[in-house]
Amino acid sequence: MQGLVKQYGDKTAVAGLTLEAGPGITAVLGPNGAGKTTTIETCEGYRRPDGGTVRVLGLDPVRQAAALRPRIGVMLQSGGVYPGARASEMLRHVAKLHAHPLDVDALIERLGLGSCGRTAYRRLSGGQQQRLALAMAVVGRPELVFLDEPTAGLDPQARRATWDLVRELRTDGVSVILTTHFMDEAEQLADDVAIIDAGRVVAQGSPEELCRGGAENTLRFTGRPGLDIGSLLKALPDGSAAVELTPGAYRITGTVGPQLLATVTTWCAQHGVMPDRISVERHTLEDVFLELTGKELRS
Repeated sequence: MQGLVKQYGDKTAVAGLTLEAGPGITAVLGPNGAGKTTTIETCEGYRRPDGGTVRVLGLDPVRQAAALRPRIGVMLQSGGVYPGARASEMLRHVAKLHAHPLDVDALIERLGLGSCGRTAYRRLSGGQQQRLALAMAVVGRPELVFLDEPTAGLDPQARRATWDLVRELRTDGVSVILTTHFMDEAEQLADDVAIIDAGRVVAQGSPEELCRGGAENTLRFTGRPGLDIGSLLKALPDGSAAVELTPGAYRITGTVGPQLLATVTTWCAQHGVMPDRISVERHTLEDVFLELTGKELRS
């Protein structure tokens, strides 16, 4: 996508968004109303851009939709299934639309849909509907899969099974674009993460790069109250900071690594301090997300 613009009347949902996703798994994150779903639906060909260019597997998703559709799989947030259709017959119907589909029975078993195969879609639970939508997206052996909130409403077991399936897609050479509100999901699955806010990409990189580029790592330890912070600071590398947050609870920030940890433990030994607890805390993807998009709730 180069300079993608999408408007609904006077409202601009996507404002000049530029984003490139390569092989592997790309997670698109953003608060409510950030433009994630509009962006994905434009890539899928459901919405026509008002400005900029979009290419998916080298094709225009609107003008060359007939050539693109056999090569992609789409899991929508909701809909896309006949309400009265039984789960298994809907999946078999979609499979017959493809030249070389996956084994339907194996996929049904893999996603735990066997017990509800004869149940009408409208009578399925939310989690079962999600799993059926995921099965429909991957049954045609696509080159690229769009997954919009694939684990919303799933229980922990189904969520882990979905993660395993997404990882297998990557192993089989399938590229995946997924949107999610679960930061741990993005950290666990994604090779690349794009954070969108107000219709623009505000950060992009691997989870490790984004976390490393955010706030400094933190080392915490507890000991007796009133330690000499000035003496501790003199022992620490330049650029470090130390503070006693509450009596006996200390926080050190800076470039946290083996050398800093060794320096702190050596200083404690020299001053007769036995830390009750010492821990190193990494900046998380959720921390980065909140710093970039703000902590206020959005409707």
